[in-house]
Amino acid sequence: MTPDAEFGYELLVCRFAELAWHPSEGPRPAIVARQLGTKERRWDTVVIEVDPAAFARRRAFGDRTIDSDLLHVVRGAPADWAFYRDALPHPGYPWRYVRQAVHRAAGRDLIEKRRDGNRIEIRRVRPYPDWVERIVAVENKPDLDRSAADRLADQLDHDVETGLADEAWLATETTGERVEPALLRELPVEAGILATDFSAGVDADAADVAWHPSDLAPGEGERRDPETETLRLEIAERAYGKGWRSFHETMRPDCRHFELRREGRALLPHCAAKGKVPTARECSGSCPKFSPEPPQWRTRGWPIEGGPGKGYKRVLDRRRERERDRPESVE
Repeated sequence: MTPDAEFGYELLVCRFAELAWHPSEGPRPAIVARQLGTKERRWDTVVIEVDPAAFARRRAFGDRTIDSDLLHVVRGAPADWAFYRDALPHPGYPWRYVRQAVHRAAGRDLIEKRRDGNRIEIRRVRPYPDWVERIVAVENKPDLDRSAADRLADQLDHDVETGLADEAWLATETTGERVEPALLRELPVEAGILATDFSAGVDADAADVAWHPSDLAPGEGERRDPETETLRLEIAERAYGKGWRSFHETMRPDCRHFELRREGRALLPHCAAKGKVPTARECSGSCPKFSPEPPQWRTRGWPIEGGPGKGYKRVLDRRRERERDRPESVE
């Protein structure tokens, strides 16, 4: 286990999912993110299973998230030039906001635009693909006790009832011991249970399936409503752009005490001053231990241009990009 139970464990589960998804049914191409969801429900770990060929076409739209406003434009852009208000479905809000999204989409080369008098016409650069196969929600609770099981039961029940995800899981730490059966009985039978042992770090063999999940997707001949499908795609897009290594964006890698340390096949943030994995709240400029990198670290021959803090960011960004390339290469 990592010193910080909740945050460190979450990062290890994300890395395990990247290495060994699907845990009970064999390898599936997927991308992994964390702390995503809706206003009503935020998931600890999110696994987006993808269609490799369609995912490659999504990659052609760039590395950044296509947000909900842009999705409305990109998905609706026609093959031939047309006035944007004729081409796109009514958004349910004023068209002036759509016009702003049209300009943003064209600025990112997601669509083409031109003026015909005082009218703005658009056409697609390429069709937006149907790249999302399944969405899996994972709740992480390393220390599962009675009160935690009760709270998680309500959260997982919500996941089962709404059907926003195709699978729901609980990941919990065993460190070689059995998960208490009485606690597992508190959870909905539709949720899978992933029993992990990260005492030696994370690798593809660091977890076992203690309970297999049910498929929460609509049955044959049924479909989710369009609003739910759009919400699922928005979550997938945020996962695509963010990944799970984005923790450095809310922490202070420019502190002299910030490090990346290896936990098996994972790299986790570490505070040398506190001797632990810090949370984003702890790793901030208001931390009493915060000490900015000396300027000479960035100007006198440090082997990583810009100093170690910027170097850590580049390492994490490269790893995110490498893992995001992997589903595209799966046959």
